Amino acid sequence: MKKLLLLNEYNTTTEVFITASSKKPPSRYAHNDKLSVSKFGRTGEFTTCRLSCKLLVLSANELIFFLIVNTLQQRPRGVIIIVMKLLEKLGELSLYYINQIGRMGIFLVLVCINIVKPPYYKISYVTKQIYLIGSLSIFVIVFTGVFTGMVLGLQGYNTLSKFGSEGFLGSAVALSLIRELGPVLTALMVTGRAGSAICAEIGIMRNSEQIDALECMAIDPHNYIMAPKFIAAIISMPLLTAIFDVVGIFGGYLIGVVQLGANEGAYFHSMYKNVEYNDVSMGFIKSLCFGLLVVWICSAKGYFVHLERKGGFGAEGVSRATTSAVVVSSVAVLVFDYFITSVLL
Repeated sequence: MKKLLLLNEYNTTTEVFITASSKKPPSRYAHNDKLSVSKFGRTGEFTTCRLSCKLLVLSANELIFFLIVNTLQQRPRGVIIIVMKLLEKLGELSLYYINQIGRMGIFLVLVCINIVKPPYYKISYVTKQIYLIGSLSIFVIVFTGVFTGMVLGLQGYNTLSKFGSEGFLGSAVALSLIRELGPVLTALMVTGRAGSAICAEIGIMRNSEQIDALECMAIDPHNYIMAPKFIAAIISMPLLTAIFDVVGIFGGYLIGVVQLGANEGAYFHSMYKNVEYNDVSMGFIKSLCFGLLVVWICSAKGYFVHLERKGGFGAEGVSRATTSAVVVSSVAVLVFDYFITSVLL
């Protein structure tokens, strides 16, 4: 019986005892020779396994055996348990997200039904939400739109000047804003400013049991709380997108015409000749869809904050739901932007 220190698959040394009947010295074992060895396991019991032997030369006069476990015959039940745990975790996550998608779908249907059925919400609630979602977002939209248009004007002029086409700068800036950047950036700005506030407000109402109190008084929260927010978002988003487009075109004019010296008439004439009704309608449809998408996701995340997988009670739960709402809304806007564009083109 020979005692060796070997390096296992976890890069830790293990003391083993070779009990093979062969009388060959250790240096005579070839690659893939099968040895029966005993080692002291973690459970404190002697176990036996079949190991393949690989000969490595570490120095000129020293040989060492590097043994690699390749049959996993020691604890097959442990491997099965690990695989079953992974499958169980995967199934749990799948069921949770499928259940969440179903809840949000039912939530959207209920809100849409309560928008058109009596008893109708008060107009004052809608105007208040338009002020909170739309009016308070104007500064962010104007600021973002100006600098977006300035960047488009600068980049567009430098690119078009290489081909002698500076006269098309106005159409390039206008089409980029009206068809893509205007609706998308407006939705992202509204998500960060108003969507997070909507989610936090509804989440706090859920945790403080205000929504439960409305249900106890036979007041439908979908009608009383959600419907005004949905209508306000659907009305505000196209208007904010229009402001973003106009301000962005003005920003492109400041850089392209005032600073870089492009022809003013060519700037507006190319815009007049190349921007069509289909381009404007595409941006309008996108802004409507994004408004519905943002308010739906943010409201549902706050409404179902108590059903979050990691716990939704308290300030931590509301903050986690708000972060998730902003991230999911932003990603959804970008994903649906592609699908809407592919349908409308």
